Parts: sequence; structure tokens; C-alpha cells
Amino acid sequence: MCMGRTAGMADPQLLRLLTWLSPAFPVGAFAYSHGVERAIHDNTIRDRATLVAWLSDLLTQGSGWNDAVLCAASWRGEDVAELAEAMAGSRERHMETTLQGEAFVQAAEPWTGEGRPAPYPVAVGHAARNQGIALDAVLTAYLHAFSSNIVQAAVRLVPLGQRDGVATLAALEPVILDTAARASQSTLDDLGAATVLSDIAAMRHETQYSRVFRS
Repeated sequence: MCMGRTAGMADPQLLRLLTWLSPAFPVGAFAYSHGVERAIHDNTIRDRATLVAWLSDLLTQGSGWNDAVLCAASWRGEDVAELAEAMAGSRERHMETTLQGEAFVQAAEPWTGEGRPAPYPVAVGHAARNQGIALDAVLTAYLHAFSSNIVQAAVRLVPLGQRDGVATLAALEPVILDTAARASQSTLDDLGAATVLSDIAAMRHETQYSRVFRS
């Protein structure tokens, strides 16, 4: 039985953020595995434990971390679009961030009224700033969406069951929250990654003979 509205749940900014970073939002995220398809092919990711470890590294010291720093800089009004493109370590990573960013800008236009393409984390940060969405909220939601997309790719390819996918996201909650908190206080001097295997997997995926995903 409905007992009335729960405090805070009617916030239009929260609803907007959930819509923008929903798997159903038309940015084409389902088409990208972020190099995970190659990591699975190489047996580096083969079960829930190895998937959690891989994603934890991406979030704390890899592309997930850099995306969060760039998103925060964009939210603060810094012009980091060219820098974000330069941070893409391979052709497919560049395609992934630029095409998703372009799609996000187009899809978010009913709210933002803007149409300037930018890499994905930059576009999300800029739109959130202009809509008055708190930085910690957008970083948490962005990193959750980043993780969820990779988990769904792994569920299809390892294969993992949906329960393993959900359990992976549960295990990543403290990592996502900590990364979002650190990124909210970051500067561009904090950019940097140490996930070499992920970068190599992304480059090898470009020439993989048979594949399901675009990256």
C-alpha cells in the first residue's frame, strides 16, 4: 500500500540524472565492451572474481578514474574536451568516448537545448552543471553506469548469470562511492592511469577476428 511520497524522491534533478544514465538512454552504450571482450577472449576475465578485480582497477586507477576527473572538471566549467580526446589510448577508445558523447548531447537536448559534441564524460559533466545537478551525484551515477555497462558485456560473454552480474555491482559499491568522492575533490593534475592490460586489450580488440562489441 502506498503511504505517500518518500522525502527527496520527487526531486526532478535526480529523475533527470537517472534518465540520462539509464541503460535505455540512446547513447549506444550497449555496443561497447571497453576492451573487456578481448580480456575475456584472453581468459584474463573468466568469472565474477576476475571481473570485480578488473573493474576495481579501472575505477580506481584506470579509464573510469580518468573519466570521473574529466567529468568533474567539465562540471566546474573547465574546457577539457580536447584533453579528454587525447586521453583515449586507442582508436576504439577514442571512438567509444566521442560517439557516446555525441549521442548523449543529441539525446539530452530536450533538457539542455545545447548541441555541442564532446567526449562522453565531458558532455555529462557539462549538462549536469547547467541543470544544477550536484557533482557527487553525477559522478556516482556516471561511474555506476560505466560499471554496469561492462558488467552486462561480461554477462553475455563469460558467460555469467544475472545473479553474478548483480553481485559484481554490489561488490563494487564501496569502490564507486570512494572513487566518486575522490574525483569530486580532484584537479587535472590527478589524471593518470596504470591499467596497462586494459589498454592492451582495447588495442588488440581492434583487430580481433570475431567479435560482438565495437570496443
